[in-house]
Amino acid sequence: MRTQHPFPLYYSLFLLFLSATTLISPSLGDLGNCNPSDYRALMSIKKSLHKPDILDSWVQNTDCCNNWMGVRCDDKTNRVKELFIIEGEISGQIPYSVGDLSYLESLDFRHHKNITGSIPKSITKLKHLKFLELSNMSLSGPIPQSLGQLTALTFLDLSENQLSGSIPPSLSNFRHIQTIRLAGNKLTGSIPESFGKLPAHVSLLFSRNKLTGPLPKSLGSLDFGEIDLSRNKLVGDASMLFNPNHGSTWVIDLSRNQLEFDFTKVKFPKNLNLLDISHNKIYGRIPEEIKDSENLYTLKLGYNRLCGKIPTGGIMKHFKSTSYLHNKCLCGSPLKISCK
Repeated sequence: MRTQHPFPLYYSLFLLFLSATTLISPSLGDLGNCNPSDYRALMSIKKSLHKPDILDSWVQNTDCCNNWMGVRCDDKTNRVKELFIIEGEISGQIPYSVGDLSYLESLDFRHHKNITGSIPKSITKLKHLKFLELSNMSLSGPIPQSLGQLTALTFLDLSENQLSGSIPPSLSNFRHIQTIRLAGNKLTGSIPESFGKLPAHVSLLFSRNKLTGPLPKSLGSLDFGEIDLSRNKLVGDASMLFNPNHGSTWVIDLSRNQLEFDFTKVKFPKNLNLLDISHNKIYGRIPEEIKDSENLYTLKLGYNRLCGKIPTGGIMKHFKSTSYLHNKCLCGSPLKISCK
């Protein structure tokens, strides 16, 4: 009897394999404008986050550029350029696969207290990244030195986490940065001297950490927007932050540190809105020039070692006694202590 050739059986199995592959791997038509590489990265992110309800719109084999929550694509290239997952019930760690969204310009995870673990180093693969916010979560461990490789970054917010260790000097490599927020963590050590190389108008918001040591003198070269170093353990001189030629500076908050310098000869930035140096060891007199600071609306000098007569006239009429309480020997209005 003639034996039947096995080819039809192999051919049938091959067709079955092709059919199964089609079900698993979507065609370009299924994905619409969504780049296949971006699609795979996004599906991996969803899986890593345990497929939360907030990502229900991330439907398998559909166009990620069309109505996927928190995903935006570039109109010309159709590559994913923004990923923002804000609030909602998600847990786990920031997926390593975010680094596979190679054309990403903005990455925003925030208000997820059940997101733990460290900042994934894969983020440093995102060479087009301009905006990075990983705030109000439970991230721990150090700030990766490799973040300094994101030289296109204009905004960095790692605030309100449990990050520890020192501030990496490599962050001074940011050439276009406008804001660095590291507040509300457990950071230790000193502010790097190299931060004086940052762009002139940068805002530095480092409050509520455990930073120590003196301020680097190099910070005096920055015409920063805001500088908030409050509630740390910083010591020494901070007078280099006061410069009348700095037109961008509108907030200086140095409160609740251990700073110690002569306040007598400081000069005030012309557009200063808020000045808080309370709860330090700052001594000397309040400079007369402060009354000419036309834009100043918040002044807190209390709990220091200041002496002498409080200047009068100009904007000084707007400030109450609470601006000056608990100094060594300040006198004059609005305090009820006369000057001899």
